[in-house]
Amino acid sequence: MARSTTEPLPTGDEKVTAVREMFDTIAPRYDMVNRIMTFRMDVGWRKRTIADLGLPAGSVVLDLAAGTGDLCRMLQDARLRPIGVDLSFGMLDAARTTAPLVQGDALRLPIAHGSIDGVTCGFALRNFRELGPFFAELARVVRPGGRIALLEVAEPANPVLRFGHGIYFGKVVPVIGGLLSDRAAYRYLPDSVAYLPEPDEMLAMLREVGFDDVERTLLSGGISQLLVGTRR
Repeated sequence: MARSTTEPLPTGDEKVTAVREMFDTIAPRYDMVNRIMTFRMDVGWRKRTIADLGLPAGSVVLDLAAGTGDLCRMLQDARLRPIGVDLSFGMLDAARTTAPLVQGDALRLPIAHGSIDGVTCGFALRNFRELGPFFAELARVVRPGGRIALLEVAEPANPVLRFGHGIYFGKVVPVIGGLLSDRAAYRYLPDSVAYLPEPDEMLAMLREVGFDDVERTLLSGGISQLLVGTRR
């Protein structure tokens, strides 16, 4: 996807700081803007994420980049036991969930080895400092036989849909975000797709760190993707 600015995307510590400050800024209206931008499709995507996680009631699920608690609430509705982790104090302060919440870095989780039944993560893969170490951290904390379900944006394979989606995501979303929240943040979010490796590379990375049955499913015509796997 073409970038909307000529400025390079931040990396390393600069990226971590920029992402945290951005989400602190947009936290108060984050849920409202999400619903408007996705025409509420994001609700269905989260439901699919929990369904494909496929864990029994009572399982402990770490929800990374938990934000305002959308997935935590839905995990509780599914009789699972979520623990939310987010880098942004602002997002956690705006959270609407009774699940326990922790401020922390997803690359250095304060969680014992093999102690978690599953992990969910919604629309944050492109926001982490590095994806390889993040996947390795998932493999560290998830027990053998545990599951992961990672939801992220995608680009449709169909060229017509891809063109239309590129216009909407790259041009319309920043305008909506600017009117309702922070324009700079919602200009960055489409640009940040450039951080994502190719799909086959992400699946290979997950297999390499210890996940089997790794699958990628495109949702809503390919504008979002769901990566799932089982800890070896």
